Amino acid sequence: MSATKERVVLAMSGGVDSSVSAYLLARQGYDVVGVTMRLYVCPDEGTRRCCSVKDREDAKEVAKRLGIAHVVIDGTQVFKDKVIKPFVDAYLQGLTPSPCVLCNQHVKAKMLAEQAHVFGARFIATGHYARVVRSGGRAVLCRARDRAKDQSYFLFSIGEDCLERLLLPVGDYTKEDIRSIARDIGLCVSDKPDSQEICFVPKEGYVPLVEQMAPERLRGSGDFVDIEGRRLGTHRGIHAYTVGQRKGLGIALGTRQYVVSIRPERNEVVLGDEKALLRTTFMVQHVSFLCKECKTAFERGETLTRLVQIRSRHRARPARVTKVGDEIAEVQFFEPQTAIAPGQAAVFYDGERVCGGGFIARDVL
Repeated sequence: MSATKERVVLAMSGGVDSSVSAYLLARQGYDVVGVTMRLYVCPDEGTRRCCSVKDREDAKEVAKRLGIAHVVIDGTQVFKDKVIKPFVDAYLQGLTPSPCVLCNQHVKAKMLAEQAHVFGARFIATGHYARVVRSGGRAVLCRARDRAKDQSYFLFSIGEDCLERLLLPVGDYTKEDIRSIARDIGLCVSDKPDSQEICFVPKEGYVPLVEQMAPERLRGSGDFVDIEGRRLGTHRGIHAYTVGQRKGLGIALGTRQYVVSIRPERNEVVLGDEKALLRTTFMVQHVSFLCKECKTAFERGETLTRLVQIRSRHRARPARVTKVGDEIAEVQFFEPQTAIAPGQAAVFYDGERVCGGGFIARDVL
């Protein structure tokens, strides 16, 4: 290792973002070690939904072209235990999981930290679209410059220790910038399509995956009911539905109906119109913070006024966040929001800065 270079281990998926991240880090003077994680055995190599053999080959080719070290490590078991199994469990409980959040927290961050120890690296890095701003010796996680590609929502739970050593090279660029850089330096992945779906979910959707992995735990058919509890019809199993869903319900009632809530204890799926999806107040559990000041104020019982984002495509809205229990908060939006789905991440922002967040809970904890 060069005495004048800081070493960084970079997660390289074989996509254009992490590939250009390697180039940018090397250009900034870092000694880059590319780490490709084998997380899932893809049954269909022709899709863009998994970590395929082609992805690993692309990562290796990029590393070779850039003249950086590259290793492939196996993480299939930890990915299964920490991401896939909780994903299946969530749907069986009538929740809507946040697998990318869990993957970043329990798999990628920890595997990168392990490799940093192996290679004697001070820093870890990924190709996520977010920014780490360092000021006064502290690291702050912020939204990406390209708001359309911002992925800070998925990083809220990585922890302060991880954040302190994290580098996010593409956070100050647009997607078009990144592809342009890749073309300019002749990377083979410059025009490679982005992955659009959850990496381990087959093209048929998540329902067959849940049914295949846990057939003995399926509850089977139950009742569709309205808000007042009146029976409307029969559903195929609560695992096949999520709050806010309109398509694929398999029932015609003459008006547009949405999944308003799921009652696993009764094996019921509650339907209603679009107005029935609106809510102002909900509970968040497993609350954690990346901001020390926010954490201190929260623990003291102060009500925080923050922007809260309740899913990846949701535009964060002002809300009050109040501690009501151990790692439990009540969130009250200033204005009603639609389809607040238990199981999804709720992330707290102070402007562009990620303060913390948790996971949306059922009404009763």
